[in-house]
Amino acid sequence: QRLRGSLVQHGLAGTWTRLLRELRGSTAVSARETFAAPGEEFSPFAVPGSAQPRVSIIIPVHNKFAYTAACLRSLAEHADATPFEVIVVDDLSTDATAARLARISGIRSIRNVENLGFVGSCNAGAAIAQGDFVLFLNNDTLVTAGWLDALLRCFAEQADAGLVGSRLVYPDGRLQEAGGIVFNDGSGWNYGRFEDPADSRFAFRREVDYCSGAAIMLRRDLFERLGEFDQRYAPAYYEDTDLAFAVRAAGLKVYYEPRSRVIHFEGITAGTDTGSGMKRYQLVNREKFLDKWNHALRRQPPPGTPIHLAATHRARRRILIIDATTPTPDQDSGSLRMVNLMRILRGNHCHVVFMASNQAWVERYTADLQALGIEVLYQPWLGSPATFFRERGGEFDAIVLSRHYVAAEFIGLARLYARKARLIFDTVDLHYLRELRAAELAGRDELARVSARTRAQEIGIMRECDVTLVVSPVEQEILSRDAPGVVVDVLSNVHEIFGCRRAFADRRDLLFVGGFQHPPNSDAVLWFVRDILPRVHAAIPGLRLHVIGSKVTEAIRALASEQVVVHGFVDDIAPAMDAARISIAPLRYGAGVKGKVNMAMSYGLPVVATPMAVEGMHVQSGKEVLIAETAEAYADAIIALYNDETLWQRLSTNGLDNVRAHFSFDAAEKAIRRIFGF
Repeated sequence: QRLRGSLVQHGLAGTWTRLLRELRGSTAVSARETFAAPGEEFSPFAVPGSAQPRVSIIIPVHNKFAYTAACLRSLAEHADATPFEVIVVDDLSTDATAARLARISGIRSIRNVENLGFVGSCNAGAAIAQGDFVLFLNNDTLVTAGWLDALLRCFAEQADAGLVGSRLVYPDGRLQEAGGIVFNDGSGWNYGRFEDPADSRFAFRREVDYCSGAAIMLRRDLFERLGEFDQRYAPAYYEDTDLAFAVRAAGLKVYYEPRSRVIHFEGITAGTDTGSGMKRYQLVNREKFLDKWNHALRRQPPPGTPIHLAATHRARRRILIIDATTPTPDQDSGSLRMVNLMRILRGNHCHVVFMASNQAWVERYTADLQALGIEVLYQPWLGSPATFFRERGGEFDAIVLSRHYVAAEFIGLARLYARKARLIFDTVDLHYLRELRAAELAGRDELARVSARTRAQEIGIMRECDVTLVVSPVEQEILSRDAPGVVVDVLSNVHEIFGCRRAFADRRDLLFVGGFQHPPNSDAVLWFVRDILPRVHAAIPGLRLHVIGSKVTEAIRALASEQVVVHGFVDDIAPAMDAARISIAPLRYGAGVKGKVNMAMSYGLPVVATPMAVEGMHVQSGKEVLIAETAEAYADAIIALYNDETLWQRLSTNGLDNVRAHFSFDAAEKAIRRIFGF
């Protein structure tokens, strides 16, 4: 049915292009990289340390200089943009460590006067640190490209981050740890141990119980305020877990950051036998840890908890979201709404799992979701959706099925295997309404028949789900007539408020923003350039139209001229929003709330729109926007607004107020709490 409708609307070539775009995906799996043990040969080298470091990297060492040298060389090779210093604390090594450290420039080296063990050596290094952050790094590690910047990015993006740890990988390419789990008996679990580090289960940022001290970072003032590593765990073991619990007790969180990858030759210094040597302290210190954190441990999961649930045990609710493709929020408003929905759910302590119907890993966009803490499912790690639902369906409190053709594919599996989940059908917009309006505009009976079939499917799915989401009260009212008895709620677009950042006199030209995979946008620009722009040019000869949007069609590209600048996709929309004097939304058909209008108003950029473009947006012409339906009236509105600073300022101010009231994160959070029952 969907294919038939696309053929009618877009033709064979257009349908084939859309099909390839939706099904195309790249694999996230790369050949497993391995690392050989370092050799004993040595020659002097330099590490690019900074006299004004942002991060102090503290490396405790005891013998095994070949590993220390390899670690320092990797720091030199993968020095990120972040200025850092390296402090090597020699815990009375008896090999060539002291002499050879003196031949490595760019580091600060200190030698303990007595053997302090890992705990004492780390504290000694921190005592002379100059950076805003201290990073404790084992000497039997190799860092990789981007590792340090990734840790800092986590602190920048997570205001509640107290301690952040890297993804640890064995030299044979297997995963050592994707964050640690602590059970209520004090026992620990290295999540993902010996698994493939590329597996999607371990590829998203996650709050964790602790991160192994082989590569962890926290603010220096916090480390000092917490009393550094607790000396009761000297010489080593459980000090990292204890520190993580102390960070949490201080009201902050511990995060695992998968974009920071560190290779760890585990056990090189201390061995792996817990019955002898340094490793025996692992058992001794567990009892100390149990005694100190007995109360906090009661909130930890019991041993035997399914491990993927234990890894996210702080989640209050578990939400599965299925959409057609991975959201591309810089390309279309539906994607932006979806990503912001997931942001709000994460902010309300939900573990969010996202799956695209095409099950593809998409360069950049999948990783962006994972950086938000979203567990994204994709091939080859997903397997079949039926297997996934059979194995994990029972854990979800709610399942969001986005778009009717996606819901039709998964609603059966959801009802069969996720019986406790509330089933939420997100229409995005009413597809049948958009198709009907396109049919009426074009006067084509075949499009009307497509709309009727879509209407039957959409309403049928609504009747099978617990609640249906629309983006405006207008569509809610339409469904009260077309689908009586269906529970319908409104979750509209969600936008950040950027504010008006440039004065009227410093702006010029017109701006259209919209992805051209969406036919109403193409129709709007073609109509505007053909029927409206010549009238505007007659009054304002030097004015230009800037057209920004992804997936530009040949018809739109052909409009390019001195007066029409077709930019296509741009990475950052803000400069265009700040430079334009008017945003246009000349849509002649469609459905839902238009992100292009919300976006412009969020920047304080006044909009001239058709009635269709501002349907359900709580606006009045002359107050928040100017509304015009005919080509002549539309041109007159642009000319009037372009030359009237007082009118422009009124629309700018009121437009911002409109977004705050109806389309901001605060407004959306109220709706989401109501819909999901928080």
